[in-house]
Amino acid sequence: MDNKGTRISNAFQLGLLGGLGVLTAVALGNAFLTLANIVTYVALALFIALGLEPIVSFIETKLKFKRPLAILTVVGTLLIVLGTLIWSILPMVIEQTGHFIESAPALLGSVQQLDVVVSLDNQFGGSVSKAIEDAALYLTDSSNWPTLVGGVVQVGLSVFNGFFGALIVLTLSLYFMSSLSRLKTWIYSLVPASKRDTFANLSEQIAGSVGRYVMGQVTIALINATLGFTMMSILGIEFSLVLACITFGLALIPLVGSISGATIVVIVALTTSPNVALIAAIYYLVYMQIEAYVLSPRIMNQAVAVPGAVVVVAALAGGALLGILGALVAIPVAASIMLIIRQVWVPRQTSR
Repeated sequence: MDNKGTRISNAFQLGLLGGLGVLTAVALGNAFLTLANIVTYVALALFIALGLEPIVSFIETKLKFKRPLAILTVVGTLLIVLGTLIWSILPMVIEQTGHFIESAPALLGSVQQLDVVVSLDNQFGGSVSKAIEDAALYLTDSSNWPTLVGGVVQVGLSVFNGFFGALIVLTLSLYFMSSLSRLKTWIYSLVPASKRDTFANLSEQIAGSVGRYVMGQVTIALINATLGFTMMSILGIEFSLVLACITFGLALIPLVGSISGATIVVIVALTTSPNVALIAAIYYLVYMQIEAYVLSPRIMNQAVAVPGAVVVVAALAGGALLGILGALVAIPVAASIMLIIRQVWVPRQTSR
């Protein structure tokens, strides 16, 4: 009887501990989801700080600037460039958006007359033309404007939230850059003294590879945007400056960024003429081959020594797990893992 009571008591305790474990896991999961934005901001700020560290170190060592002044020089230059771009682009975007809203019905009417649309309309019994007419009626009906305005308000709120997030990331980046050496020293102190030198050396290599990767990716994106802007200006494609900025931002994303930017440019080029869109498509096909086989190997191989297959798998996995941020950090993370395997795991296995 006593054994039976003991078994029941043990089972009750085991069930209670299991239930508490499940509740703790759920609470931790909810806390992580609640703090997901903050974790993202911190990770992005640390990534930016490591990416700008090579420039700050260059100014600090070569130009003999003190570190706070070097940081302010780098950040101030970036803010001036970004502010100049926004100041030059924003009026154009507002003007062109108003022009698009005014000309949307006429644009839909011209689309309706295209041969491919007429062919599709004949195949589907007039449903394509009816959909275009319904869209034109919706845009011209003043009773629908409050809905459109509501959508604009939501976009405005999203822009405000994005600006607030960017401000947080900028502040955290400044903090990380100013205290990076102290932060590294504190992290190194947590490692046992016997392994501290190895850990510090490995960490410095990882931080250096992240910084070189960021600078290499920015260089490739800048080349993409500059050459694309030149091409669009020659062909007379509208919104060339806006599109160049969009392609620059998208080109920072590995693998899919350049393709996405090229697709947007070609679609916008269709509003100029099909021939212009064809020339733009041919240009990007040629450029992507040059980027893949000439620019990226020369620039990125000096930053991170990662095989092409690992780059593809890492970028896809990072994008699937964490979206754009995951795609951005996937390659340096993969390079760091390979560095740890090469310098820690392989020698340990060899010595056995």
